[in-house]
Amino acid sequence: MCHGMPKLGMEPIRRDALVKATIAEVGRAGSLDVTVAQIARAAGMSPALAHHYFGAKEAMFVAAMRYILGLWEAEVRGALRAARTPAERVDAVIAASFSPINFRRDVVAAWLMFYVEAQRDPGARRLLRVYQRRLASTLTHALRPALGDRARAGADRLGALIDGLYIRASLADGGPDAAAAAAMVRAAWHELEGRA
Repeated sequence: MCHGMPKLGMEPIRRDALVKATIAEVGRAGSLDVTVAQIARAAGMSPALAHHYFGAKEAMFVAAMRYILGLWEAEVRGALRAARTPAERVDAVIAASFSPINFRRDVVAAWLMFYVEAQRDPGARRLLRVYQRRLASTLTHALRPALGDRARAGADRLGALIDGLYIRASLADGGPDAAAAAAMVRAAWHELEGRA
């Protein structure tokens, strides 16, 4: 350990570097089959230091997903602030979900791995449920003026479509196509509106 640097203040910086390296390495590998040593190397630190901050590799994955979920929430909140009508609120959620920060190759790959990890890790499962509840409640609130008591079913449909497009994008050659994905969700939303 380097004694020249004060310990206070370095931990958040190092944790952040490890979280970002986890996302990058999972994105590069396209799987969770990455080692703590690979992640630590990408973050510019030793595996021992990475273990010190997170313990198990699974804790790094959960921290990475918490970070990605935070990015998504910040994008949604920012987009919703500018929305004036219910229709603009729905569009804000769609636009934020496919923004350049959220819908890029490494983040999309990390989301896919997150779904896999949630099958066996309780921390990842809890985090995934938090995301699903927030997406559903945000969409339900925005859809209620147009769909009434069908708003929750509409929110579930749009949410499933958003998640499905992330899965599809993780397997696509040439990287995610945000414009096409957002257009598909908007088309489904307009179809729901037409049936209201």
